Amino acid sequence: MNRKLARTFLWKVLFAFLASLSALGLVLLIGYYAAGLLLYFDPTSSWFLTTLLRWVIHNIGSIPVMSVTGVILFLVLFFYFSRSIIAYIEEITYGLREIADGKLTHRIPVKSADELGVVADIINHMAERLRQSIEEERSAVKAKNDLITGVSHDLRTPLTSIIGFLEYMENDRCRDEVEYRFYVNIVYGKALSLKKLIDDLFEYTRVTSNEIPLHFERLDVGSVLRQLADEFVPMFERAGMTYHIKAGAEPLYIQADSDELVRVYENLFTNTIRYAKEGKRLDIEIASDEQDVVVTFRNYGAPIPAMDLPYVFERFYRVDKSRSKDTGGSGLGLAITKSIVELHGGTITVTSNKRQTEFVTRFPKADKGEEPS
Repeated sequence: MNRKLARTFLWKVLFAFLASLSALGLVLLIGYYAAGLLLYFDPTSSWFLTTLLRWVIHNIGSIPVMSVTGVILFLVLFFYFSRSIIAYIEEITYGLREIADGKLTHRIPVKSADELGVVADIINHMAERLRQSIEEERSAVKAKNDLITGVSHDLRTPLTSIIGFLEYMENDRCRDEVEYRFYVNIVYGKALSLKKLIDDLFEYTRVTSNEIPLHFERLDVGSVLRQLADEFVPMFERAGMTYHIKAGAEPLYIQADSDELVRVYENLFTNTIRYAKEGKRLDIEIASDEQDVVVTFRNYGAPIPAMDLPYVFERFYRVDKSRSKDTGGSGLGLAITKSIVELHGGTITVTSNKRQTEFVTRFPKADKGEEPS
């Protein structure tokens, strides 16, 4: 406690004050004895300083002279002993001006453990929080603009086609009913694509705004995946693919919302069939470590370029930039997947090389006997 008090700003000022008084006393004492020795060894006042000293003593008095001299010397000595404190206050003031001018990366060095050091540390923390808030605000504005741009592009493309074909049909430019029905089918397909994009956009907004109500229950991941894979058999057959699920004999349980968990793995199945069908096979491995249930989707199609890997879970991001119906969906599937996984306290990652691409989800294991919540 004493050491802590000794490091406070008040004690440092008090130390400077006491040091100044001590130094002043020593200087005055030395001056007093020096004057006495001067008068003793030069009683006839043959030296100029002796004459001046005697005149001051007889006409002004020693006490007034020592008082004025003492005050001046005290101020000089106090400034000397407190110069480090004053310099640090000036440095903090300069730092505040820099931060107030918008230089939020400026930092005030924390040189002491007293109140001034605490103030400097708090100012640095506030500047960092303010910088982060401004960056987050800028990121939010950019994200909003990117979202509007992406939605506008993806809505406009099928909508333009729909309007074009409907205009063609409205003007009775179809040669016969076969051609008319052909264009109707195209418009219908474009309308379905438009509906899918709107549904995905709504789902993405729902899961990223934390407005999605989750109803957790104890689920066997292996059972969910086997049932879901069976539903995808027709799609695998059309794509010329096969799948294999590798899991242990013991079921692995997690706490999850069944509908949202199915959405996660539906997106991964769809993503594999759409982009990796030339690999002909999907291997699904279900395992666990001390804390998590780990599910690996491993395909052997074309690798994801290294420059694209960090962005595959971002909204509207496509490895194929053409945005065509055959090579890309809404661009929201993996973003939705990542958001749902994170809402469950899990993680999803992707790695890719020339041999294989792996999407890995990790969910916390449910405790044994844990009841649905």
